[in-house]
Amino acid sequence: MSQSEVKKSSYVNETRGVRISIWPKYDESNSRPTNSLFIYSYTILIENFSSDVVQLMNRHWIIRDAFGGVEEVRGAGVVGKQPLLQPGEVFEYTSFCPLKTPSGSMEGSFEMRNNLNEKFEAPIGRFELKSPILQN
Repeated sequence: MSQSEVKKSSYVNETRGVRISIWPKYDESNSRPTNSLFIYSYTILIENFSSDVVQLMNRHWIIRDAFGGVEEVRGAGVVGKQPLLQPGEVFEYTSFCPLKTPSGSMEGSFEMRNNLNEKFEAPIGRFELKSPILQN
């Protein structure tokens, strides 16, 4: 992803030199609205602007649907990886989230560890998940 694309994300968080940018997208081809299944993909770009080596150790997501349902997801790494980023390096991945409603949100944090073995939370602010059904 280019630097100009990074600027276009309205969901950007930065903690201790680690910038996290998010691009959510409704996945029409895998969604089944008549069965109350709405799939959202999201691409996350993690950039290390710090002078430390950092590693993403764990993730924590809070997923909300339009009915007030809440699901928490915790686990090691992301997409089966615990990426290690040298200063100036980036890591990008895409994952998905199923919802029962045409809108919802996600928020959470990544637990990071630096080269001094210090752990810190990199919070990820709430980002909206909205299908085109709501835009009519």
